[in-house]
Amino acid sequence: MILELKQTPNPLLKKKAEEVMKVDEEIKILVKDMLETMYANQGVGLAAPQVGVSKRVVVLDVGSGPKVFINPKILKKKGKEISEEGCLSVPGVFLKLKRAKEVIVEALDEEGNKFTVEAEGLLARCLQQEVDHLNGILILDRISLLEKLKRMIFRK
Repeated sequence: MILELKQTPNPLLKKKAEEVMKVDEEIKILVKDMLETMYANQGVGLAAPQVGVSKRVVVLDVGSGPKVFINPKILKKKGKEISEEGCLSVPGVFLKLKRAKEVIVEALDEEGNKFTVEAEGLLARCLQQEVDHLNGILILDRISLLEKLKRMIFRK
């Protein structure tokens, strides 16, 4: 089922999501629905708060098939790079943001099994943005007040 995307300034997007205590049928259905919603909106990543669910669940597909991260934790960051990002909850806005070039993330899969992934490139960037969502941080929170004012004035 395609879920409704929450867009800024929805207050749920600014709240820290709750940890998943048990990967049960409800979480598995949520994952399936989130993937369907992400694909229907041509996204590459989606966090549960973006569909109105305050749970630490992320789905991604950066071109190598769907990936599920439940209770993801970034264990290590390495390097820096600047690249453009968009967000399904902030439609029409694309920002050049500095993020870690590589990350190591630990999470549970959709069966509740713990795994660790070393990611770089688009996968690393997406993981960082989606973990931000779980912590109530939007891409707009990653730019300066001056940049926000410029965008308002010049409508970029």
